[in-house]
Amino acid sequence: MNNQTFDQYTTRPSDPELFRIACDHAFKRVSGTNGIGTLSEKSVHAVLKYYYVPDENCHEIPIDRFVADVCKEGEIYEIQTRNFNTLRPKLACFLENYEVSVVYPIDFHKTIRWIDPVTGEIKENRKSSKKGHPYDVLLELYRIKQFLNYDNLHIILCLMETEEYRLLDGYDITKKKHSTKTDRMPTELVQEILIDQKKDYLCFLPDDLPDPFTTKDISKTSKRPLSQAQILCTLLQYLDLIEKTGTKDRYNLYHIR
Repeated sequence: MNNQTFDQYTTRPSDPELFRIACDHAFKRVSGTNGIGTLSEKSVHAVLKYYYVPDENCHEIPIDRFVADVCKEGEIYEIQTRNFNTLRPKLACFLENYEVSVVYPIDFHKTIRWIDPVTGEIKENRKSSKKGHPYDVLLELYRIKQFLNYDNLHIILCLMETEEYRLLDGYDITKKKHSTKTDRMPTELVQEILIDQKKDYLCFLPDDLPDPFTTKDISKTSKRPLSQAQILCTLLQYLDLIEKTGTKDRYNLYHIR
């Protein structure tokens, strides 16, 4: 495993042993059904639900007209891999009476395992060149920006090593193009980043930014796409954590309040 972590962020104390147990628990659950290829993203869900609250009596709890992934002693955990816009109705309901932690899993490193769709045999393993980053959550946060001011909403970014299972059923000669992703299994916990209160969103800003700064400065310093830097500044402005002070070379200048 690459030992790089993101030191500028506030971290949540992790329990690698409990995470390993959660992975084993989810693997046995998969093996007890129809195996890899049937559960889509649910393996990630199963691991993270068990990791954050091992008591399965606290899983899939009806609350009002919704079902919470996990609810224990007035605290809800919602594991959301994408499409935070679908969380809006739940958050509007849950945040009235509960502490809510939204858990967003990020593939820090991913190994792709290619499966023969006929025999089920794993034919090839390949390490993905794409590496996950905390900025991957920014677009999702934008989709629920109206809730980010709530003191009882917390965000957990769970960076993991994962194995992604794909069927060799694609269209080109390699059968990999537009292939079917069947499951994604966590294998190791890298780091948990906690956004516990509104000011913690400032941790997305690189430490060595100039003052004032532009989105171009953020992109260059963080080595992330300009589009992500623009979303970040939109969020921080919305949360009243930064303010626009002028322009430079057609870019807005920002200052931390």
